Amino acid sequence: MTLETGKRVGDYEILSVLGSGGMGQVYSARNIISGRIEAMKILLPDYAAEPQLPERFSAEIRTLAGLDHPNIAQLRTAFEYENQLVMIMEFVEGATLEKRATEGPIPLNDVLDYSAQVLSALSYAHNKGVTHRDIKPANIMITSHGLIKLMDFGIAKSSADLERTQLTRPGTTIGSVYYMSPEQVRGDTVDPRSDIYSFGVTLYEMLTGRRPFQAETAYALLNAHLNEAPEPPELVNPVISPELNNI
Repeated sequence: MTLETGKRVGDYEILSVLGSGGMGQVYSARNIISGRIEAMKILLPDYAAEPQLPERFSAEIRTLAGLDHPNIAQLRTAFEYENQLVMIMEFVEGATLEKRATEGPIPLNDVLDYSAQVLSALSYAHNKGVTHRDIKPANIMITSHGLIKLMDFGIAKSSADLERTQLTRPGTTIGSVYYMSPEQVRGDTVDPRSDIYSFGVTLYEMLTGRRPFQAETAYALLNAHLNEAPEPPELVNPVISPELNNI
């Protein structure tokens, strides 16, 4: 279901399409009572292709409802509209880290600042029993004030939801191939260390301007995560200190 500009959904008026992902369409929407602009995510209606989609969307809502951190995009509310789940999120103005990287080298001080903020968000989420499982530059927003917002918990694993249902079968690979941890590649059970690995790949890319593993096929990339060591970043970017290179 694609919503047209001006359409009312509950107490919200659709302003524009922001994008789409594996589970839903995302819009900017104005709360007609408060006037505040929010991000609205609506579950895609094609349930037949992915029977677990509604439960996964519900799990994302429950996960975000338990998180309250300045570096994690906040869930405002959730409701049903015409038998479809609707999620209202904080509207984050800015650009993804992925887009920022295309604009040229990121100053070292900014790399360290962004890293500290991402790691603060991850530490908080991990202490809440949540593993993100899809850390990558496209899921890290930078506001105009330099504030980091971690986005898209759509495939996150919550210890609370593991007690409720098993959304990922053993042996299933889930994540983004360039940033995937070895245990994700193998389809093993993941824990917070997977997020740390994926952020390590992201940090390497911020420091050097390229990913640690590059290959022509997804298979070759996944194999590299399992069996290869990347070139030390200080050899790619000589301004990196030995201490940061070791990290």
